[in-house]
Amino acid sequence: MALELTSIADVLALGFDDIIDVRAPAEFAEDHMPGAISLPVLDDEERARVGTIYKQVSPFDARKIGAALVAANAARHLQGPLAAKPGGWQPLVYCWRGGQRSGSFASILSQIGWRVELVKGGYKSWRSLVVKAVYDDPFPCPVVVLDGNTGSAKTEILNLLPKHGVQVIDLEGLANHRGSLFGAMGPQPSQKAFEGALAVAMARLDPTRPVVVEAESSKIGDCRLPPRLWRAMVTAPRVALAVPRAARAAYLVRAYDDMVVDPVRLAAVLEQLRPSHAAEVIDAWKLQAVVSQFAALAEGLMAAHYDPRYDKHRARMEVPLTEIQAKGLEPEALDPLAARVAEAVLRGAPPAP
Repeated sequence: MALELTSIADVLALGFDDIIDVRAPAEFAEDHMPGAISLPVLDDEERARVGTIYKQVSPFDARKIGAALVAANAARHLQGPLAAKPGGWQPLVYCWRGGQRSGSFASILSQIGWRVELVKGGYKSWRSLVVKAVYDDPFPCPVVVLDGNTGSAKTEILNLLPKHGVQVIDLEGLANHRGSLFGAMGPQPSQKAFEGALAVAMARLDPTRPVVVEAESSKIGDCRLPPRLWRAMVTAPRVALAVPRAARAAYLVRAYDDMVVDPVRLAAVLEQLRPSHAAEVIDAWKLQAVVSQFAALAEGLMAAHYDPRYDKHRARMEVPLTEIQAKGLEPEALDPLAARVAEAVLRGAPPAP
């Protein structure tokens, strides 16, 4: 029996005990349906081998060898991760396009007595829903952008807004990147996985209420924002945090503690700024890093690099702007500041032009 995926919301509401992706590990790593677990019936090397036989020998020989490999891998899954599943267990199984790999595995599970369903069209049907949601359909609700110069604690404030009744999408969280040259936080998702996570976040929005996103460029690390979302952000009203540079510098030292404790990485990032600044400026910043003058380094970077770029970009924008002043960004000050941002959003930022 094959299940047709009709919308992102329907996928999120599926009531199966497990969603099983039987594609090769590399396919799963690039992207997969939300909540899926990886139980490959062919690993990456086996899949390549079967494909080569299909093209260079014959489809029959490829299917015969593939069936043997699928059976062996299925046996390992049954004796391993599936060994304790009860008789009433109900899995949903998919492969690339709902073909032989998922069908073969589902047949084995069905013979045991489990009530198995396949995804009609496989992963490609999920990907089609994602593309439609993030590239084809209009963005589902009004957007308000949370703005502010570097170090204004925008991401922390953003993630405090839901407790004050405001819905948000944390784009940097989805991209696993803080959005600046210093913002790497580890491996980023693939573009497809980023888009899938974004589509899920969009499907959970209430279309009658505004959603707040943080001011970003069109790329967050290596993840590109879909054009419809980017255009919505460019024309959206903004709530901007105005915080003194010294307070922002102190905040950055706390927020980027991973950079502070890694002088080699910090020096390498500073070196990437060399094309934009004089050699003596870069060398002075690197010296400040060596002698642990991190607040002074942060202030210098903001004064000479980040603030001028923010100000120039903001001067070109013709959108409604609500400014919220804050003297400091100590941990105890962030929630009250978030409450003020929420109040500005909920009382209705002016519509985009």
